[in-house]
Amino acid sequence: MKNFVVVATYTYPHEYLVLKNILEEENIPFVFENETMIGISPFYSNALGGIRLKVHADYAAYVTEVINNLNNPDSHLRIV
Repeated sequence: MKNFVVVATYTYPHEYLVLKNILEEENIPFVFENETMIGISPFYSNALGGIRLKVHADYAAYVTEVINNLNNPDSHLRIV
């Protein structure tokens, strides 16, 4: 995962489903570290440091902007 940076951390998989769909639709290279392990055993989330969203460094600013827009109270799509 050369040149990938962490742009966000989540506790549970349901927190980023909308964001994951946006990233897939826009063909942005990303990976959610610890997603499978926490999906199997949710109580490991804190021990593993959560689910880390890593994107290629070239897309980091754009993805951060997308996350901020989703967290905006005026947005019709929000991250829970």
